[in-house]
Amino acid sequence: MKYEKEINRRKTFAIISHPDAGKTTLTEKFLLFGGAIQTAGAVKSNKIKKHATSDFMEIERQRGISVATSVMSFEYNNILINLLDTPGHKDFAEDTYRTLTAVDSVILVVDSVNGVEEQTRRLMEVCRMRDTPVIVFINKMDRDGKNRFDLLEEIEKELKISLHPMTWPINSGKDFKGVYDIHNKSLVLFTANTKANDEDVVAIGDINDQLLDQKIGDTDARILREDVELVEAVHGELDEEDYLNGQVAPVFFGSAINNFGVKEMLDTFIRIAPVPRSRPTTARMLGVGEDKFSGFIFKIHANLDPKHRDRIAFMRVCSGKFERNKYYHHVRLDKDIRFSNPYSFMARSKDVIEDAFPGDVVGLFDTGNFKIGDTLTEGEDFYFTGIPSFSPEIFKELVNRDPMKTKQLEKGISQLTDEGVAQLFTQFGGNKKIIGCVGELQFEVIQYRLLQEYGAACEFRTLPFYKACWLTSKNEQKLEEFLRFKQQNSGEDKDGHPVYLAQSEWFLNTEITNNPDIEFHFTSEIHK
Repeated sequence: MKYEKEINRRKTFAIISHPDAGKTTLTEKFLLFGGAIQTAGAVKSNKIKKHATSDFMEIERQRGISVATSVMSFEYNNILINLLDTPGHKDFAEDTYRTLTAVDSVILVVDSVNGVEEQTRRLMEVCRMRDTPVIVFINKMDRDGKNRFDLLEEIEKELKISLHPMTWPINSGKDFKGVYDIHNKSLVLFTANTKANDEDVVAIGDINDQLLDQKIGDTDARILREDVELVEAVHGELDEEDYLNGQVAPVFFGSAINNFGVKEMLDTFIRIAPVPRSRPTTARMLGVGEDKFSGFIFKIHANLDPKHRDRIAFMRVCSGKFERNKYYHHVRLDKDIRFSNPYSFMARSKDVIEDAFPGDVVGLFDTGNFKIGDTLTEGEDFYFTGIPSFSPEIFKELVNRDPMKTKQLEKGISQLTDEGVAQLFTQFGGNKKIIGCVGELQFEVIQYRLLQEYGAACEFRTLPFYKACWLTSKNEQKLEEFLRFKQQNSGEDKDGHPVYLAQSEWFLNTEITNNPDIEFHFTSEIHK
């Protein structure tokens, strides 16, 4: 392999969690370890005092939630880490889903107080679909939470994955004393509101060593010995192949806000997490070690810099070497494009790069050429598979409140839906624009951004639709007849593909039964 050394130096992963589980805080601790930032922004009570490094947009800073996926690159122990911080809020599940197509592994943050929450379940389903390797970080151990054994049982049952504890907590809440590192046979002591440093790590060759009793007291030492004996008897050594195949998840306990237990996880991540892998395409399985460049767009973000009307397309490099100022083939548009200022990211700061290798995420300045899922190659025609749009759950009509700004509204909604913030459908027989989203918060974001970035005022009217289904049929005449008869309930998506908007599950099932020649699809990937 021509670029083997570069490929083996890279680890690309995403942090996923339910909102408020501590994901953005953990992201910052990683950046501190990598020397990428000097001080962490405090994300507390949903008000960001010092802006969290990874939260881009104004609306995120006001609400203290991550709305758009941020991309950050940093080095740690000579490994180049590409970290994608995803929105925790359920209303942005689709953005998170697409981000998971661009990474090779995942760190899942679970709040020890609340345990497994609904969004955690949905995110894990996505990981299961792709057999993505997962490491679990159980956060907030310094708060009174669930019993550690109960918590592990709950995670295994709810998320349908086997766990393998790598560290073990000594108490929790105000009695939390630290963790025992099962793999390295060492004790890491916890002091609230201080960073863990090398002096807090006590190497213990044997867990029966009396040093343990001196450090944490007889009672806690006895309980820890019993716990570790039980854990080792049940789990044994971690099988790294099982982890890489997505069947077993190593587990770490800690407190991200206190920077505790994070280093142990990061060191293990560096050791076992997968390097970039080969990927399926519409033509063949594309080898990560192939000489020729290929990559795909998994995210588009408009107006990262409010002073400049820019759009950045985020591209994951899948094979070969990407070079600045070289022409690459845009498969969908069938034209060659070159990029004079490709970026790497450190949250809001951008650095122009000369080249990039598999696993890297590159920001490409975009003038409207890209849509999510687009592929760039050195001439070959194929698409990377597994980057669908899902059927939205809430539908609203976009209403223009200022006819003088019609052009700005059309441009704005076109660009925002290209980003994948929401889906845009145009109703047949009229020009009604229907926005489909996963959650209510997305409509707020769209309304806010249309006004702030495009000067277009709009409002939304709720529509009585239950689901959007993409339609295909071998019998074109039947499809045309169906769309003509169902004008009130049909339209097309941004790419001109026909879509049926069902009012209820009953209507949908009735139409599926009555139209055997037509296929109803719940994701858009059929059109690739």
